Amino acid sequence: MNLDDYKDIFEPFEKLVEIEICGTRREVPENNSLLRCFQFLSIETISYGDFCWNGDCLNCQVWIKNGEKEKSALSCRTKVEEGMKIIRLNHEIKL
Repeated sequence: MNLDDYKDIFEPFEKLVEIEICGTRREVPENNSLLRCFQFLSIETISYGDFCWNGDCLNCQVWIKNGEKEKSALSCRTKVEEGMKIIRLNHEIKL
C-alpha cells in the first residue's frame, strides 16, 4: 500500500519529528494527532483498527513520560511533539 494514496488524511506537515514509542525512536509527521502519527507508521492496522477517532472509545489511550511521571492521554486528541516519549500503548494499537 502506498502512503501517498492516504496523504489527504494527515494534517499538512513540512517535516517529520522524532518521538520514542516504547523505547524505539520513530519519525512521524508534525502537526498531527498521535493517532494519525500511528496511522502514518502502520497505515493498515490503524486504519482498520477499532478506533472512534473522537475520544469516546478510549482504545487509543497511551501513556506519556513527563519528567519522572507518566500521564495517560488519548492519542486521537493529543498533538505530537518533538521528543515525546510514549511508554505504553493500549492493546488495540498495533504498530
